[in-house]
Amino acid sequence: MPNRTDRILTTHVGSLARPADLVALAQQAQSEPERVAAYEERLRAAVVEVVRRQRETGLDIVNDGEFGKSAWHAYANERMSGFERRPCEPVSAVDGKDAHDFPEFYAQLNIGLPPPRPWRWVVTGPIAYTGQAAIRRDIADLKAATAGLDVPELFMAAVAPSSLARYQTEYYGSEEEALLAVAAALNEEYRAIVDAGFILQIDDAHLPVMYDVMFSPATIADYRRWVEVRIAALNRALEGLPLERTRYHMCWGSWNAPHVSDVELKHILDLLLTVRVGGYALEMANPRHEHEWRLWEKVKLPAGRVLIPGVVSHATNIVEHPELVAERIVRLAKLVGRENVIAGTDCGFSQVAGKPRVHPSIMWAKLGALVAGARLATRELWGRAAA
Repeated sequence: MPNRTDRILTTHVGSLARPADLVALAQQAQSEPERVAAYEERLRAAVVEVVRRQRETGLDIVNDGEFGKSAWHAYANERMSGFERRPCEPVSAVDGKDAHDFPEFYAQLNIGLPPPRPWRWVVTGPIAYTGQAAIRRDIADLKAATAGLDVPELFMAAVAPSSLARYQTEYYGSEEEALLAVAAALNEEYRAIVDAGFILQIDDAHLPVMYDVMFSPATIADYRRWVEVRIAALNRALEGLPLERTRYHMCWGSWNAPHVSDVELKHILDLLLTVRVGGYALEMANPRHEHEWRLWEKVKLPAGRVLIPGVVSHATNIVEHPELVAERIVRLAKLVGRENVIAGTDCGFSQVAGKPRVHPSIMWAKLGALVAGARLATRELWGRAAA
């Protein structure tokens, strides 16, 4: 992971609000083959626009906004053989203890989640990667978007094996066997991203979220054993990739809801730090988890790794003050080292195409506050303004 010895760099987690016309064209292209060319053309232009806007905002490590994906995780099911969509009773995007404890809230309020879907993924054959054309397109679009721009670094996100859209298996003998097949398939996408010269970001929101769905109120020991299996599969998918070109993002989904049954970071941080990556992007502006910065008073960041704390939230339309952003950065930098911190966001702003968590204008204001806060933090940590 790139880090600096003279200032705090800035980045974000990945998904950004897509233009409405791009979302509409993507939906049309799914059922109308004659619209695919128009969609691909608009996608290329949209990636150019979003890369330029990120640099104009002042972000250092930028991406394609994940514009070529239908959703941060389900896109990968679409890029593998062996998966089949089966009709079923509508399945809610949130079905854990949090939703059970606050049913009136979840029934009445729009919290930026997709509607219940009337189908599920089922594994009916051998899993293998089939997304070569799609990842080549994503890479080509992002590279083309940098023409004529000073772009310090590019990243591209890909899902972790444990965060693939939930599925049932009829082909493999166990969930763990299917998980390892998914890991082997994803390794091809991971390698393509790193070989293109980008930083690979692994998205793994389901890892902590599944505590609320599957384990709460089961024991932490049971949950930790479940996590260890998933991290082992991820490390297998990362085999052969250089640490310095990889980073890992973990959050609690953090839709605008109570989140009182989230697993606490103190129960899994030691396991997360065994993921073989060069940087850890963790949610740290969410008011349910912001206090967990104090864990770094006792936990040591592994040598050669960087911390990418979320210092602005994607779950509220309130724009953080740059001085608050700077405060969040500085207190962590004093614990893990100023050269080991890159300022980021809690999560993506539109994990599902067409479902932004905040208004796009607010998203850009938040990213502007992130950049401004990083400059204030640089002044405090180095005693001078950022270069």
